[in-house]
Amino acid sequence: MSPSLKPLSEQTIVITGGSSGIGLATAKLASERGANVVLTARDQDALSQITDEIKHAGGSAAYVAADVAKRDELNHVADVAIQRFGGFDTWVNDAGVGIYGKLDEITDEDARRVFETNYWGAVYGSLVAVEHLRTRGGALINVGSVASDNAIPLLGVYSATKHALRGFTDALRMELELDEAPISVTLIKPTSINTPFPHHAKNYGDKEPQVPPPVYQPDEVAHAILHAAMNPVRDIYVGSAARIMSSLGKAAPRAADWISKTMMVPREFRDENPRDPEGSLYEPSHDGNIYGDQPGFVHPVSLYTRSVLHPVLATAIAGGTLAAAAVATAWALGAIDGDSVHLSSKKKFNSAKLPR
Repeated sequence: MSPSLKPLSEQTIVITGGSSGIGLATAKLASERGANVVLTARDQDALSQITDEIKHAGGSAAYVAADVAKRDELNHVADVAIQRFGGFDTWVNDAGVGIYGKLDEITDEDARRVFETNYWGAVYGSLVAVEHLRTRGGALINVGSVASDNAIPLLGVYSATKHALRGFTDALRMELELDEAPISVTLIKPTSINTPFPHHAKNYGDKEPQVPPPVYQPDEVAHAILHAAMNPVRDIYVGSAARIMSSLGKAAPRAADWISKTMMVPREFRDENPRDPEGSLYEPSHDGNIYGDQPGFVHPVSLYTRSVLHPVLATAIAGGTLAAAAVATAWALGAIDGDSVHLSSKKKFNSAKLPR
């Protein structure tokens, strides 16, 4: 059965990880477009404030403080959505945490915690959502990453969770199709996004982490998520660099590895001391911010992603999109950035200088 998705103004949308970053950006944009939103995260105070702000702006919202690693708490989130709004039409699994550090340094406890949130949290959320949507119909949207396709050094555990999430999402989609369930299943794969993620991540290094360029605003991911809430689509890459690196990883994996370890690693840390090495791995962040403080240029829009979401626009601006993709590729490869790193350079990155 082909999924029939409603306009946003007729939807109720559940969003995990709704107290900051991509989840919060999605909640606010969905509310502006007329959707009811149900937010969940661990930080009750931030959720309460955000819900009040949405209501004061004329929107309709509810919240439930919950840990996505606990399936019974996500069942409660679904119950609240049903009691408050009569059900939900889209469920977005966005909650996520990370660790910066070498794999042989990270404790088993920390690694398991990342999996409990990023993988099991999305698994539990997906299964809770599917149970409700099987009869009602709607969209399940999982927020993966460019790391779903290409591993990122010093974010190895995070990358592993996103690889696992892709496998789960793809298998669930096929099983729902076999059952002819009226549910659209989408995996969103953003490139580097300017959210508080680096500050929230646990950090084993001695420098403050950041995300490597090119970097986009979280609003661009929110646009992609809400597109998937209305249009059945398998995958959406946010940022041309995500699509390019994924394609390169499949066609020339060793080249993709070289780019990641040589060009990305030096850009994963700032030249400043870490602010909060423990991050929000075990405790809520208590900030309620959509945006991070990424230094340097942050792209407000991805021409590539907008063109993919709107094929007519893609035809109209094909030349511009290709040019933007070429620039993004050069930037991703280190050919152009604020440090003027050139592809022709023979200088190798000194692993002894890795933050520890």
